[in-house]
Formats: sequence, C-alpha cells, structure tokens
Amino acid sequence: MSDVIASPSVRALAGRMGIDIEQLADDLGRTTIAREDLERDTPARVPAGDKSYWDVDHGKYGPVTEEPMSRFARVAAANLGAANAVIPQVTHHDRADVTAIEAFRREMKDEARARGVKLTALAFHVKATALALRAFPRFNASLTPDGETLVLKDYVHIGIAVDTPHGLMVPVIRDADRRGLLQIAADISDLAARAQERKVGPDEMGGASMTISSLGGIGGTAFTPIVNPPELAILGITRTETATVWDGDTPRPAPMLPLDLSYDHRVINGADAARFMAHLCRLLADPRRMLI
Repeated sequence: MSDVIASPSVRALAGRMGIDIEQLADDLGRTTIAREDLERDTPARVPAGDKSYWDVDHGKYGPVTEEPMSRFARVAAANLGAANAVIPQVTHHDRADVTAIEAFRREMKDEARARGVKLTALAFHVKATALALRAFPRFNASLTPDGETLVLKDYVHIGIAVDTPHGLMVPVIRDADRRGLLQIAADISDLAARAQERKVGPDEMGGASMTISSLGGIGGTAFTPIVNPPELAILGITRTETATVWDGDTPRPAPMLPLDLSYDHRVINGADAARFMAHLCRLLADPRRMLI
C-alpha cells in the first residue's frame, strides 16, 4: 500500500507519463502529489542528435573534483530545463520610482516593530503584484498542457523564491490581494525562515498565480527569470539604484527599482506586458493606491 497521497486521476496520468509517483514524492520530500507536480517533472530536453559533446573527461585538462547533485536540485534542474525548452519566453524590463515606498517604510518602521514585524520592500512588491494580477486577469491564469484552454483564476497567490542551502524553494502567500502589508511582511519572514530549515509544508507550496524572484539584497541591474509553469509570468527584482528624474524642468535624484517581467508569449503579448508593468510601476510609485 502506497504512503503517497494522490487522487486516482493523478495516478492514472502518472502511469500514462511513465512517472513513478513514489519516487517523485521522495525526490520532492513530499507525501502528497498533485497534477502540477507531474507536469513540472517533465525531463529537461537537450538538442536531438549526438550528445557525446556533454560526455567529456574534464580531468584530462586539469585537476577536478566531483559533487553529486541533490535530488532536490536534480528535480529543479529538470523543471527549469523543460520550461525553458517549451515556453516561448520574452522578458520586459522597466523601472519604478520607489521614493514614496521608502518614505512610507520609514514612517511605519516603529509601528511595525511594535507589532513584531519587519516591513520590508518585498511586502510592497507582493501587494502591488497581487493587485496588478486582479487588474490584468489574463496574467492570473494557466494554460492547459495541450495548449488549448486558458484557466482563469479567481484567487491571487504569490510565490516567493527563497535561496536556501539545499536549493531554490518557492513558498506561496495565499490571497495576497486581500492581505494587509504588515500581514504580508510577517508571512514573508515566517516562510523564508522555515524554508531555510526545510520546514515548509507541501500545502504551502504550489498553486501560485505568479512568482517573485528578488535579488535586491545581492545586486545586479537586470536579469531574465525563467517562467515557472504552470504560471504564465514571473517578476524579477534587482537592487534599487539612484537615478535622475525630472519633475517638469526640475531634476531630482530618485531611488529607481529595476523590474524584469518574463512571460509566456503563447498567451501574453508585448503590449499586454507593457501595460501590466506600467500599472505595477504606478502602484509602486504611490503606495496609497494599494490601500484603496
């Protein structure tokens, strides 16, 4: 009797796909398997033909050591490879003026601390992205595996990519559009801390409307995040930089946040992406819009 919890339809699909449910659950460190887990387990594809160029004796060129990839890392690598091979991905780059957000964070710092919460900039990004998904429902959707049906979602869940010693984890903040900034900040802190210790449960991962991958604490000016299927888009964030903006004829220095939106071009076109990002930038430029 299997200890893995999966519906009959999921088990039937796994059989058709040739996937060992028990092995997949073990690889993911999970006790439950859903349809999206099977779809994410599509093997990474390499170009057809002779693959001998991958099989190289690197040691003949100099000293080497070998480090086995963990099961967690192997599954993630297969998912990313498959996603990059299948999805026609485009990345739209933009910047948002976060002067008002930084001022509001300073204003709320003591109140947040009194509640035991650190109000990070990421909390504003999660809230703004959630509201933008409500305003642009086509982004809050998934394409069925056969590519024939678009599934529009009446909920907004935001995945947060967390860098951990055992690989990238993406816990999910549920109903982010209906949560306050302080609650979102508390959720981020809690999920990120537990992800580092691999204490995030299977019910706290999966089902995201969109993922946010923030490199702001490390650096960089832009990057191209890979869409995490079955999501249709992913938002990348890098380090805020000071730039000159103009208020009429008057220049002023302003903290500008680089934003990188990668999207599935089968569903989302360039004009859609530009409008989505313009709306997101307006929300970030004036956080009062998030409170309406």
